[in-house]
Parts: sequence; C-alpha cells; structure tokens
Amino acid sequence: MRLLKSTAIIGSLTLLSRILGLVRDVLIARFLGAGLVSDAFFTAFKLPNVFRRMFAEGAFNAAFVPLYARRIEEEGEAAADEFAKEAMAALFVLVAGIVILFELTMPWSLSIIGYGLDRAVDTQTGISPYYLAVVYAQITMPYLIFMSMTALFSGVLNTRNHFALAAAVPIVLNIFMISALFAAGLAEWSQKLIGYFLALAITLSGIVQMGLVIWGCRKAGVKVGFKRPRLTPGVKRLVVLGVPGLLSAGITQINLLVSHSIATMQKGAASWLTYADRLYQLPLGMIGIAMGVALLPALSRRLRAGDQTGAKTTLNRAIEIAAFLTLPAAFALAVIPQFLISGLFERGAFTAQTTAQVALALRMFAYGLPAFVLLKILTPAFFAREDTKTPMIFAAVSAFINVTLGVYLFFSIGFYGLALATSVAAWVNVICLGWLLLRDKRFVPDARLHSRVPRIALASGVMAATLAAIVPVMTKYLTGHFGKDFLVLGIACGAGFVIYAAAAALLRAFNMSDIRDALKRS
Repeated sequence: MRLLKSTAIIGSLTLLSRILGLVRDVLIARFLGAGLVSDAFFTAFKLPNVFRRMFAEGAFNAAFVPLYARRIEEEGEAAADEFAKEAMAALFVLVAGIVILFELTMPWSLSIIGYGLDRAVDTQTGISPYYLAVVYAQITMPYLIFMSMTALFSGVLNTRNHFALAAAVPIVLNIFMISALFAAGLAEWSQKLIGYFLALAITLSGIVQMGLVIWGCRKAGVKVGFKRPRLTPGVKRLVVLGVPGLLSAGITQINLLVSHSIATMQKGAASWLTYADRLYQLPLGMIGIAMGVALLPALSRRLRAGDQTGAKTTLNRAIEIAAFLTLPAAFALAVIPQFLISGLFERGAFTAQTTAQVALALRMFAYGLPAFVLLKILTPAFFAREDTKTPMIFAAVSAFINVTLGVYLFFSIGFYGLALATSVAAWVNVICLGWLLLRDKRFVPDARLHSRVPRIALASGVMAATLAAIVPVMTKYLTGHFGKDFLVLGIACGAGFVIYAAAAALLRAFNMSDIRDALKRS
C-alpha cells in the first residue's frame, strides 16, 4: 500500500503551497486588513472558488476518477485517454457556459453572496464595496475555466500515480498573488488598486496551472487533445454519476455562500471568517485534501480488483494517519488561536481588534477540523464504489443544519456563530457517513485503530496543556515585527511538536516502523 507515501508527496507539496498561501494572506492582511475593500475582494474570489470546488474538484473528479481507473483496468490506457478527451470537452462546454452567464449578469448574481456590501460605502475610496466586488469578480471568473481543466488533467495524473505535479500546481497561484502584493508595497498602491491586480493575478495563474498539468500529462504518455463535445456512453455515465455529486458539492458550497452573505451584514465579518478559514485550511489541505486525493484512486483500484479486505484496511490506515496529524493541530488551534493570529497577521492594517475577532472564529473552526478531515476520507469510500447519491443526501442534511443554526447563532451570539455552525454540521455529516459505512460493513475499525486513536488524543491533550501554559509568556515577545514574530511562532510550534512527539512515543500512539513498513509496501 502506497497510501502513506502518496499522501506524503501530496501533503508535502500542499504544505509548501499552504505556507506560501500563508505568506500571501499575511501580505493581504498587511495591505487590506479587514474592512470593506477586503470584504469586496474576498467576496469576489469566493464566487469562482465555489464553482471550482463544485464542478472541478468536487462532483467531476468524484465521478471521473473511478471511471477513468476502470477504463485503464478493463480497456487499457488508450481507451482511458479517449474517455478523458470526451470528458474534457463536456466539462469545458458546461463551465464556459456558466462563466459567460455570470459575466453577463454579475451585477445581479453577486448580490447572492454580497448582500451586505451593497449597503455601505468605503469612506477612503468613496466607492461602494459592492461595485468593487462586481469588477473583481468579473476579472477572476475566467479562472473557473482554467482550474476546471487543471482538475481534470490532475485527476488523470493522480490515477496514473503521478501525484507530484498535480499537487504542486496550486503553488503557482500563491506565487502570482505574492508577486502582485510585493509590487503593491513597492509602488504604494491604494487598496482598491491592489484588489484589481490581485484579481488579475488569480486569472493569469489559472492559465499557467492548466499549461503545466497538460505538459505533465504529455510527459507521462497521456494523449491529450480537444474533441467535439458529444454525448457518448462514457459521458452519459459520467453525467449519471456526476449529477448527484454536483448536487452534493453544490449544496455544500451554496451553503458556504449563504454563510458568507450573512457575514457581509456586519462590517469586517466576512474578512474575519476568511482569515480564520485560511488558517485552519493549512492542516486541512496538508492532511485531509492530500489524503482524499491519494485515497480515491487507491480505493478504486482495490475495489476494481475485488479486494474488499484491502479496501477496508486502507480506510483504517487513512483514518489512523489523519488522526495522528489532525488532532494535535485541532487542539493547538483551539487553545492558542489569538497567539497564532497575532503573530501571523497583526501589523499594518490588521489591528489588535481584528486579531481578537479572527481568533473567535478560528477556535470555532478548530472544533470541526477533525470532522472536515474525516469527510475527505469517508466520502471517497462511497465515490470509489460509484455511489455519489449517499454523500449528496447527507450533505443536504448537513447544509440545512449549517444554515439554520448559523442564522440563529449569528443573531444571538455574533458572527463567529457561523463558524461554530459549520463545525457542528460537519460532525453531523461525518456521523451519518460513518454510521452507514459501519452498518454495511464497508468500514470495520480494526484493533489497531481502536487502540491508537485514544492514545493520539491523549498525546494531543498533553501538548495543548503545555502550550496553554507557555504561550502567555511568549505572547509578550510579539512586537508586530514580521521576522521576530515568526521566530516566536516557530519556537512555540517547535516546542509543541517536540512535546507531542514525545507524548505519542511514550503512549505508543504511533511507531516509526509503521511508516517504514507503509513506504515499503507495494
């Protein structure tokens, strides 16, 4: 089983991308802070991102990867590549139509997620942030086309066990945005102009990412090319599997849009939630998304070969690895959120008051981090069996809870109630998926998983208690100076890592021999 090795490759490259993303966000916080212009930019960027997750990374890949893997297994690589061409043509027509529709109706369609922006005017620019959001969104919307194509070719590469390039291409987005922000600092641009250049950098990065994965496919021997869109039997099957997945992803993403729209009713709240979201996305991207990307083709191959026992073992090890990496991150984000936010972002336009607000949201997201990661692991167990309907049903239940609870909490305890509702809904979704897998015996926790997860949780608790004791002292050394603050954060995180590793070793929560064995298995 190469699951750990594949996850390590994807996770390390994703970690690099997320670190660069963190640098990007630090610079955005420095220049835009959390106000009406930042709310406008984040709202504009959310629109193509949401549809990217729906059409490219979500529904499409969930349906495409198992079918592509089956074609390779049953008919050979040439037939699989022909199917990929057919799928690419269908996806391009669909996504291009959506982009054109949104470009023509942007002043009206953006009101869905930017409701609160239309009620305020930025005193610095004299322009409605809603107007800025519309223009920014029109610049970034073509990004959806390029990223949809990138997701398709990445799925091809992943199915053929070429994980590195597909995991590395998101780095391009961060490089483009960081370059734009450095230029902004040198030229002393206004916040409004920074937003324009960031939007342009996003779209240009999409073109480069698409070019890189196409080049990677050709290097891997995959014959890529554009075909006339046709409703072939393969495309029909893709649609049958993809529609439930699209609805499932759509429910989740529209749910996020509703939460964002509610947040725009309070000045700065959309930005506070976005900064918190970006920070918890660091471990989620490195662990959950990386694990999910590696797990889907691995499970698909096991099931195609009729190896049900191997598929169950793969799922057990995926959950174990995820717990070992996720639980300490969740504990740390919940215990020291203000220290982390202050050290990362508190300088320039990002004030101490903003730090306090973002920390509230981050703690709420931390409660749901294990659930967010588990969703990335449990969902492929259904997708690999070409079952996209079940996750859709549970996603609908989760979305209903998220929206109703989020609205109630927003008006009762404040904006961070939206983050808490997201975490609660994620746990409900995990419980539903896990219960069904257990009921149908598609997932049977083995003795090793039963033994190690409690030990991992205990080791994480020891680390969190230690951090809670030492962080108040270390907070005094945060000065707002970029280099010094990152050094203090590095020392704190390093101490947490050492404490967790020592506690995990003493409790036998994990053994190095497990890693060596996993890397040696074929």
